[in-house]
Amino acid sequence: MSGKVPTARIDRLLGGLGYGSRREIGQMAAAGWLVRDGVALRDASERIALEPDLPARVTVRGEPLDPLPGVAIMLHKPLGVTCSRKEGGGLVYDLLPPRWLARDPAISTVGRLDKDTSGLLLLTDDGALLHRIISPRSHVAKRYRVTLARPLSGDEGAVFAAGTLMLDGEDKPLLPAELDVVDSHHACLTIHEGRYHQVRRMFAALGNHVEALHRDRIGGLGLPDGLEPGRWRVLGPADIAAVFA
Repeated sequence: MSGKVPTARIDRLLGGLGYGSRREIGQMAAAGWLVRDGVALRDASERIALEPDLPARVTVRGEPLDPLPGVAIMLHKPLGVTCSRKEGGGLVYDLLPPRWLARDPAISTVGRLDKDTSGLLLLTDDGALLHRIISPRSHVAKRYRVTLARPLSGDEGAVFAAGTLMLDGEDKPLLPAELDVVDSHHACLTIHEGRYHQVRRMFAALGNHVEALHRDRIGGLGLPDGLEPGRWRVLGPADIAAVFA
């Protein structure tokens, strides 16, 4: 038996999605700019059922309603943008619609990719989902495509798989990781934890330097070939399930 569908006041829902103050949303409703199933919603204090298909049924100024709270997206992070203001440069949040920056709860990155790393980045306003993905208990694997400055020596795979490699400045060995060699300077590395600059530091520990780094998979969710750098898309339930597959 399915649970009861939650409801919310229209002005509070749209305010949380960044459309404006409750007063501004009330004015939008009075002007006929909020429409559900072809019928104008004139009373912004009306409660509305938060059904999954609501964004497809409601328009605001003629445009589909933004995704409801609980949204998760995948972003193809390009080089040169950051997940933190501490690094300097443009932020990944600047790649989202400007209104999304005013959402409450706020959208946050699920872990981070540094400025010089591209690829699959997840973002969500669902705190429980975020913590589930990054929790060590979940053991969500992350795969990176690596370009190296010097040729592989041939023993890296065994060292990474042993679960004994210590990174400089740390006192706990890394979990076993899987290396798939592509050619002398290119490989795919799958790790099962998320230490600071882990992939770069792993190769540095073996005397090599990572020249380019690209994440193409989180758990069982891969970055689609057709999603260009800087582009994003909303994830559905099957996508979320794939992360933990």
